[in-house]
Amino acid sequence: MGSAIITAEGLGKKFVLQAQRERYTALRDVLGKKARNLLGGGGGQASTNEFWALKDLSFTVQEGDRVGIVGRNGAGKSTLLKVLSRIVDPTEGRVEINGRLASLLEVGTGFHPELSGRENIFLNGSILGMSRAEIRARFDEIVAFAEVERFLDTPVKRYSSGMYVRLAFAVAAHLEPEILIVDEVLAVGDAEFQRKCIGKMKEVSSGGRTVLFVSHNMAAVQNLCNTAMYLSHGQLVSQGPTDQVVAEYLRAADGSNGSELASRNDRQGNGAIRFTQLALCDGQGRSIAAAQTGADLRMDLHFSAGHGPLRNLHVAMGIDDVYGQRILHLSNETTGQIFDVADGSSRVSIHMPRCPLLPGSYGFTLFSTVNGEMADYLLNAGTFHVESGDYFGTGRLPAGDQGSFITDHRFTLS
Repeated sequence: MGSAIITAEGLGKKFVLQAQRERYTALRDVLGKKARNLLGGGGGQASTNEFWALKDLSFTVQEGDRVGIVGRNGAGKSTLLKVLSRIVDPTEGRVEINGRLASLLEVGTGFHPELSGRENIFLNGSILGMSRAEIRARFDEIVAFAEVERFLDTPVKRYSSGMYVRLAFAVAAHLEPEILIVDEVLAVGDAEFQRKCIGKMKEVSSGGRTVLFVSHNMAAVQNLCNTAMYLSHGQLVSQGPTDQVVAEYLRAADGSNGSELASRNDRQGNGAIRFTQLALCDGQGRSIAAAQTGADLRMDLHFSAGHGPLRNLHVAMGIDDVYGQRILHLSNETTGQIFDVADGSSRVSIHMPRCPLLPGSYGFTLFSTVNGEMADYLLNAGTFHVESGDYFGTGRLPAGDQGSFITDHRFTLS
């Protein structure tokens, strides 16, 4: 294990949100307020609300680590990167960074819009403390990676967002910083560019440099990173091997796990059973807040039933995409697993090895019969969420507009 290259102790960042009383403030209002304060009559002050984006955050990153930072929106991931990049100062705590740092946080960061691509390459290299000769030695490699040769002498303000990101990443990755920080900005690029970036970040870390990578794409995180940090509400929940941290992140209960169905009164059927809840579990039976593409999934359908055994229980679940189109139909009738339900049974589990659903939200409908008669039918019973995962072991998934699910397949050339 290498030496510590980033050490944070008790890190906190507070933002003060001030409630605006009026749409604008005239100069006379400002002067009047200052005068009242000097005379000791401050009057009513605009209410403020403190928001801690980071709180009591302590961690260590080792030299050469590829660290994935995961967490839901608002967890503090981007704020942490801005603190590490010295864009904002922490409110409390301290950070020690041992090495040159290059960051790619959002489109436009670090480039002067009036300068050309060529000029910005040399400007960024100078900011990183590199000599002109060092930058020139890397120049052709940067341009080739970014694929902007034709527009090299064009002001970058005329670049598309994709061109901007390609050049910014190429500069940040090739000018040899000890630490490379990359935010979700790579989502702007196309699939081929993202593949190149993942490969380059692996190459960077293999040379002993450190990568910090924030992404909601769990497939990319699992494919790239050897360690991960999970943030929630500005605090560190866990840090360790990527697979363990990602699994904990997916298990985290955030109120979305389980669709409560007991109170629904828009159901049909004779009531021999009543669905009460859908709960998601991983392959080991642990509760999870969201499924993951490529990971084993168990969907528990909880139900209530009257006393006495029930014969020939048929249960079906229809899964719909965001447009309401049926994409999967799961049924114990088609698998030949009709049950006779004894007293005390209250759950049917659907096991789905290597969940084939692509990232996104899905709706579901539940249907059941007992001894040939409809027992319970809940149209549009609820929704559940699927996070990205490394289904093929390549860190790549089809684009979001290329269907709703995937399956094992291979190609051969004759």
